Amino acid sequence: MFRRVAFACAALLSVVSAQLTVTSPGTNDWWVASSTNTLAWTCSTSPYLNFTILLANPNSQILPAPLAIIAVQENFDCSKTITQQQSAQPAGTGYVVQLANTLNSTDVYAQSQPFEIKALGSSYPTTTTSAGSTSTGTASGSAGAAESTKTGGAFAEYVPVGMSMVAALALGLVVA
Repeated sequence: MFRRVAFACAALLSVVSAQLTVTSPGTNDWWVASSTNTLAWTCSTSPYLNFTILLANPNSQILPAPLAIIAVQENFDCSKTITQQQSAQPAGTGYVVQLANTLNSTDVYAQSQPFEIKALGSSYPTTTTSAGSTSTGTASGSAGAAESTKTGGAFAEYVPVGMSMVAALALGLVVA
């Protein structure tokens, strides 16, 4: 009995300590209006299968309410290219990306650091690749964003099984 409780506690702690974090955009990683931009998050440490991607700004003159730019995004992707239409917001500061519950957008799982959306034609932020070289770009109506890489993913696919196991152990449905 003690082993079963210890296992359930350890499994629950691993799920609770898992988190979802937006890694891009951020303070020094802006988007360019009406251009292709990159959104990235820590999918390998996230307990969520999917979420809604919202764009918000505390200044109601810029954005009156959070705007859903992707209704249902699968977590295992780790990054998403935001299209020209999805980023067609006015240039300004204070924007945040929110990853929220698909059934209740006020249940926000993670939020980016505040970032800026710069005017069309602005340069993208300097990025560092794994080889150590840097690259920049200039945005136009058809410009591409810096390419992102996927990380992890295997853990995120198995989290629901672990969560189901914890629930089953808590309910006494699994016998050791």
